Amino acid sequence: MSPDGTGLAVPSTVTEVQSKPTAVPTAFKHPLDPLTPDEITAVALAIRRHLAAKTEVKVIKFITCSLLPATKKAVLAYLGIPLAPGAKPEQPVPIVRKAESDFLDVLGGRGYNATLILNHNGEWEMETITLLPEEYHPQISPEELLACEEVVKNDPVIQKLAKEVGVEPHQIFCDGWSIGYDDRFPQRRRVQQALVYARFSEHDNLYAHPMDFIPIVDVNKKELVHVDFPAHYKRQADGSVKLTAFSTAPPPVDADSLAASGRGRIPPPTKPFDFLPDLMEKTEEGFKPREGIKPLHIVQPEGVSFKIDGHVLEWQNWKMHISFTHREGIALSTITYNDNGEIRPILYRLSLAEMVVPYGAPESPHPRKFAFDSGEYGMGTMANELSLGCDCLGQIHYMPGSYITNDGSAYIIKNVICIHEEDNGVLWKHTDYRPGGRGQTVRRRRLVVSMVCTLANYEYIWNYHFYQDGSIEFEARLTGILNVYVADKDEPNPYGTTIAPGINGQYHQHMFSVRVDPMVDGINNSLVESDIFSLEAPTGSKDNFAGNAFYTKDTVITEETGRPYSFDKERRWRVVNPARKHYASGKPAGYTIGVKGGATPMLTKLDGWAARRAAFLKNTMWVCRDVEDGENGSTRLWPSGKYVPQTRDEPEDSVGTWVEGKLPVENQDILLYVTVGTTHIPRPEDWPVMPVEHLSVTFKPNSFFKANPSMDVPGTRDHLSVSAFSDKSSSEKGACCH
Repeated sequence: MSPDGTGLAVPSTVTEVQSKPTAVPTAFKHPLDPLTPDEITAVALAIRRHLAAKTEVKVIKFITCSLLPATKKAVLAYLGIPLAPGAKPEQPVPIVRKAESDFLDVLGGRGYNATLILNHNGEWEMETITLLPEEYHPQISPEELLACEEVVKNDPVIQKLAKEVGVEPHQIFCDGWSIGYDDRFPQRRRVQQALVYARFSEHDNLYAHPMDFIPIVDVNKKELVHVDFPAHYKRQADGSVKLTAFSTAPPPVDADSLAASGRGRIPPPTKPFDFLPDLMEKTEEGFKPREGIKPLHIVQPEGVSFKIDGHVLEWQNWKMHISFTHREGIALSTITYNDNGEIRPILYRLSLAEMVVPYGAPESPHPRKFAFDSGEYGMGTMANELSLGCDCLGQIHYMPGSYITNDGSAYIIKNVICIHEEDNGVLWKHTDYRPGGRGQTVRRRRLVVSMVCTLANYEYIWNYHFYQDGSIEFEARLTGILNVYVADKDEPNPYGTTIAPGINGQYHQHMFSVRVDPMVDGINNSLVESDIFSLEAPTGSKDNFAGNAFYTKDTVITEETGRPYSFDKERRWRVVNPARKHYASGKPAGYTIGVKGGATPMLTKLDGWAARRAAFLKNTMWVCRDVEDGENGSTRLWPSGKYVPQTRDEPEDSVGTWVEGKLPVENQDILLYVTVGTTHIPRPEDWPVMPVEHLSVTFKPNSFFKANPSMDVPGTRDHLSVSAFSDKSSSEKGACCH
């Protein structure tokens, strides 16, 4: 028995290393292939056997289980990708397949991290096991979110509160959320806040009926801990707006929360705002589906232009590895481009590493709403199973994904990643306007690797686009239903929009951290910051007679840091390899990172709760050294820390603390974290379901190729394109390409 009574004979922050099993290279198509469903269940079984044999831990709940990747150099050597331009690939070394898992001791309430290794007999054996500090919580599992709702629905206190405003027990529903930040509750307890709604029929839009209280639930003990009643706003006789409570701060947990809020009970609005067409026909007077939309089909009569071999995808000179992860959803790795026979590496890994959604209403407990949808819940575990002809159009290839459930079995999502091609307008065009001149139009085709995730009320569509001109785009599309709270009759909402009677759509931001592990022509890269200035010389001067001159100034970032975006200087960044220069520009081969459209400033205070937990919000661009752990891959994966739920300050293992080391990053193996986002001021037109919103990060070659690499893309004429209002085909009209 350990001193703290957990039954595991290791101190709380010390790792116990088992005798290392003899291991040999494992058969796999690619060293970064994710764990298969069979491997997930085998890892879970190995953990159970170890605990049963060597500890007194009796009941566990699995939270995560994933591949522990090999080092970057080992993977690149295995794949034959050189580390520098013109160099030969490194000599391959044996790669041993490893896994790691986070799990909970249900009775003791503590979390553990285990790493396992696949031995020469094909069996998983424990390598290390660590008892996490009591304030560390692995991400919240889907089962725990559902358990929170069950506790709320069945608790007599909640049922009584609901009945007081006309809601029956069977009509109570809630979304479990991470507690965010609330120092009234000990970090050692695994708690959630529940955002409660009523549902008046089986499939109606429950978000149209928000309740006026927010319970706190211990999901390990499955018990109600506390109930909060948010304060509201009242308009005074002089026209000013005043909060019903004395302060926006949370009242003591032993206080009467309703009394502290300074207001009475507020029933939920009952008007249905359905989004399912069959329900809208019943509840919305005069509703009928829009007419006149004729079929629009995407056809590829000769099939697709990409090839798939396991998790490896090839298309139009691109080659990459696609992986499903429980946390990031999609992770793309070992991205290369075939440049006239030379295989040129561009990115080692690209993924959504973290995101946070801070809400702007200051009255307690609404400031707790700043969900880390990736670190607290996991994009992979929230991913949709996609439907052919709905989420993706055309000829589609789907890839499955799997993650561990609380009981150690593998949950499989069959169609979780969608891969397809789509037309994207004109790639390039020019016409010689002179009589008899010729022209050429080339259509822009792109490859799409995508996923859709549902985080309770919100949907995120993740698209990774690859283009024929060597460009890459990470795109997020936001849709779904607003997170709303009940508004009193005629209540003013200084921090939100009354989007429908009795429904307050609070202001909020969606902020994303995109992790970029570059390897532009090799793993030693630099980050260049480029600003644009108007020439200071005045109009009429000998240096700037017309007053039109402007120029760029490049600064190589030499040490780890975070850099803000500058709208005045139209700042941009590019990743370069100093060892390879362009024959004409003389500049190093590189890729420009474009965040101009989504370089949204953080609106929370620098010392506020959200910024303290999500340091990546403070800058648009972060650069740090990549750090690997022995035989394992990078340890710098998560910009807000590995264990995000219930954190109260910036973890030591986060991007804000990494850059304090001030390690040199010029011509080094570097990592970039790009912050991109949007500020959502809700509109009534965002209700009941929000039209999709777009934001993106682009990666465009800059002195990387000799010239436009898409000059060899043929101009084509689509023989299925015809005149809309005549029977004449497009071939009888002016030609678009010669």
